[in-house]
Amino acid sequence: MDHGTIIPHLFRTEYRKIVSVLCRHFGFREIEIAEDIASETFQVAMQAWGLEGLPPNPVGWLYNTAKNKAKNHLQRDVIFRESVFPALKAENDSSIESEIDLSTQNINDSQLQMMFAICHPAISHASQIGLSLRILCGFGIDEIATAFVTNKETINKRLFRAKEKLREENIRITLPAQSEIDQRLDQVLMTIYLLFNEGYYSVSQNNTLRKDLCLEAMRLCTMLVENPETNKPQVNALLALMCFHASRLDARINAKGAIILYDDQDSGLWNTDLISKGGYFLKKAAQGNRLSKYHLEAGIAAWHTQQHDSAEKWEGILHLYNQLLQREYSPAAALNRTYAVAKVRGKEAAISEAEKLNLPENHFYYALLGELYSGLDDEKAKLHWQTALSMAKSDTDREAIRKKLPV
Repeated sequence: MDHGTIIPHLFRTEYRKIVSVLCRHFGFREIEIAEDIASETFQVAMQAWGLEGLPPNPVGWLYNTAKNKAKNHLQRDVIFRESVFPALKAENDSSIESEIDLSTQNINDSQLQMMFAICHPAISHASQIGLSLRILCGFGIDEIATAFVTNKETINKRLFRAKEKLREENIRITLPAQSEIDQRLDQVLMTIYLLFNEGYYSVSQNNTLRKDLCLEAMRLCTMLVENPETNKPQVNALLALMCFHASRLDARINAKGAIILYDDQDSGLWNTDLISKGGYFLKKAAQGNRLSKYHLEAGIAAWHTQQHDSAEKWEGILHLYNQLLQREYSPAAALNRTYAVAKVRGKEAAISEAEKLNLPENHFYYALLGELYSGLDDEKAKLHWQTALSMAKSDTDREAIRKKLPV
């Protein structure tokens, strides 16, 4: 593998680790310095490896270069020594001369603590996801803009404001006290959940990016599971949910990026390893007496990995949706429940339930009505499909709807 191939790969896996460790060392006040040092490290690698070839240990080379750059920054920055350091020392009780620790343990600790700092309720969910993608996942601004279906300027402004807010609030990069960890963990899990959904339900045309978002969310959740302080039932439930969903990623989208509906998916493309992992984490999630929405959604997702339709399957799904909606209503869950009603009680009963929802701003609402009326009243079905088509927000959604419209 040459340097042109390995550096992009290492940027995705190592940039986030270097930034997390340096941020933990410097504090949020110097987050831009941490990002600059990490970026400059890769620029130097690109130049040096292009001339001299790959070093025997590329990752170790990057860590040593980043450490030396951090030391040089600390040594030459007089302002840092005279003004920022006294406050930083009082806050962290650490010495600027202490070694930058890029050991595996400190990298893991730093990323975990950074996760809690970024997911602080002082900033919006959108900002939490953006910062997570940038700092914890090593995504470029272009990639984040694509994920949010917006432009670089908007993302840069959003990330700048989020960093300023974290600095103003003097957010520390540390794990919360044990007494606060459940409350703060809920915020972290919500961010990971939204990050996964950003990939799973994204309207972006970039299939590779969508899959990367899902895998990064799973990686962050796995870090929580691997830490004894954050290995809670609700964390295992969220990881189970994501494993079940991710198991059908390859079957859910065709070669053109269009969504393939559940009934039309090739179950031969489902990832059985991820389904097994989902089952493992769902079993771990059953410990304790707390039932989170992730437990219920993981249960629904687990049923969807059962290849064969049966009355038991759809009654089980409907029962879980009923519990989920009683706990936390959402239009998406209500629409999905209606599909389960159709499977259990028939289309007429489902139409009655669907029309009670009255979601005139949601094109999925009309798509569902089009599906339910098909075969019962094809003229009504056509009208609903046409309305859904006029409201669809992506080319892939429009393509999927056109296939349903009668010729």
